[in-house]
Amino acid sequence: MNSNEVWDGGLRLPLVEDFYTIQGEGYHTGKPAYFIRLGGCDVGCAWCDAKYAWNPRLYPPTDIEVVIRRAVECDAQSIVITGGEPLLYPLAPLTAGLKARGLKIFLETSGSHPFSGEFDWVCLSPKRNLPPLDEAFERAHELKVIIGSSADFEWAEQNAARVGDECLLYLQPEWSVSEKMMPEIVEYAKSHPKWSISIQSHKFMHIP
Repeated sequence: MNSNEVWDGGLRLPLVEDFYTIQGEGYHTGKPAYFIRLGGCDVGCAWCDAKYAWNPRLYPPTDIEVVIRRAVECDAQSIVITGGEPLLYPLAPLTAGLKARGLKIFLETSGSHPFSGEFDWVCLSPKRNLPPLDEAFERAHELKVIIGSSADFEWAEQNAARVGDECLLYLQPEWSVSEKMMPEIVEYAKSHPKWSISIQSHKFMHIP
């Protein structure tokens, strides 16, 4: 059985968790949103805080109508589809079902796989291990680059050079070294004001 048969063309997906919370990062920080986290990731960042989602075999295929129903029953007007790496799967049925209910859909992705589905906002967070495809740069509304060392500023600029003129640019410290890196990030943003700073505010709020 191939992967498309397992996921029935996107009618079933490896759901890790879905929950209502406050978006903690990037442009939409502070916005109430319903998160849909899908399992499976082939990027494998050492500092990832969702490593539990990497193996899709741990999460049996879930009917997307179940997920859509729970999302609609929630007060959220915005949906965040994240992972893992959500673009590993055909997302058109899920996004069509959510859009039909009048919900806004935000995608968080490394951009390392072809796009499927319809999104109101795409947050591209590129990773060195598996860089984004060309179309990811074209689709990105927001570029969020994780900064774990001084060398990552050059990586950030390489990616910024490839997104559209309207794409918003964010530098975000890797959580485990945030106190160490934040002064350097602050000075870099001040010297390069096209960049804004994103922090993982949900960790300060002690929410998922």
